[in-house]
Amino acid sequence: MKYDFTTIMDRHGRDSIAVDGLGTEPGFAPDPPKAGFDVIPMWVADMNFPTVPTVQEAIIERAKHPAFGYFDPTDEYYDAIIDWQRARNGVEGLTAEDIGYENGVLGGVVSTLTAFAAPGDKVLLHSPTYVGFTNCIENNGYHIVHSPLKKDEQGVWRMDFEDMDRKLKENNIHVAVFCNPHNPCGRVWEKWEIEKAMEIYKENDCVVISDEIWSDLILAGNKHTPTQSVSEDARNRTAAFYAPSKTFNLAGLVGSYHIIYNKYLRDRVVSKGSKAHYNDMNVLSMHALIGAYKPEGQEWVDELRQVLTGNVDYACDYICRRFEGVDVSKPQGTYMLFADCSQWCESHGISLDQLEKRAWDVGVAIQDGRQFKAPCAVRMNLALPLSRVEEAMERLDRYVFNA
Repeated sequence: MKYDFTTIMDRHGRDSIAVDGLGTEPGFAPDPPKAGFDVIPMWVADMNFPTVPTVQEAIIERAKHPAFGYFDPTDEYYDAIIDWQRARNGVEGLTAEDIGYENGVLGGVVSTLTAFAAPGDKVLLHSPTYVGFTNCIENNGYHIVHSPLKKDEQGVWRMDFEDMDRKLKENNIHVAVFCNPHNPCGRVWEKWEIEKAMEIYKENDCVVISDEIWSDLILAGNKHTPTQSVSEDARNRTAAFYAPSKTFNLAGLVGSYHIIYNKYLRDRVVSKGSKAHYNDMNVLSMHALIGAYKPEGQEWVDELRQVLTGNVDYACDYICRRFEGVDVSKPQGTYMLFADCSQWCESHGISLDQLEKRAWDVGVAIQDGRQFKAPCAVRMNLALPLSRVEEAMERLDRYVFNA
């Protein structure tokens, strides 16, 4: 491969919650390991790979100029997004007018939600549910109604369309959050699934907030379908949110963007986001996106997807062979693995807390799945060099599941 996905980076003391945040937030962050074990960070959803060099080059080149005053996004910024969306997602007809900066996807979710619903209103989400959605929606005074995903006979997570329709109607819901691809389950929705979901949202007059931050990280054999692409109605009732932060490991730089084609939706979302005067771009974030979305960035992402596919294949195969009672559905996108430990815990008489403590003690810093509205599950970040994934599985084998 042209780019480095095998070197183990030392992130200690480099502003990384994933390794330096252990033990700092009980109930959220894993405990630090016992003496003799190093940390394998598998909980925070950022990557343990160096980003594509063109990101650093773009930032350094801009930083050479000693003035960092007020600025407007450049044509190069918008052109980079338009070219990226055309090349990666087949999006045609996107204009600069359709694109807007967001200080984070969750900020865009809140702006859209508060523009089209009142505090106390109910919002539809699928469960398991990304913890960030739970926090930002409930912290702003809204009530979440969950429509649980269900596994089919092949173990593939599916939407329950009848349940969605019923809950929208029963609760008079007119705003829904849609995760495409889905976090934490890793489903890359097929076009027909999105079409059916959008028909239900249309019938119930719902504004759709589509989180597509994972859309670049699609594993082999799968393809991302933008929510707005499935119909003219979907194009006009959806506020979609993207970011280079997940794709290129840039979360610490902050910087996302929306694509909203409908002028009425866009005006309301932009109005909400602008009122507090906090939703303004950082000049270095702008140049980071431009650097990321260069042709080298496309090459880098293609290689990354190969690496992630290999890591997911390895971990899922290992779990299925060695961890009896642990149910895992192989993700089609993202680099997060969501494993149901209910049967294992029940058969061994061990609680999820005890299971997680065993893992944390030996440095396998996995995440508590209860934060995602799953009663007995863990979430694992597999965006690490394969050697680290292999070591994590061996430790889980020896010290946790087959101790």
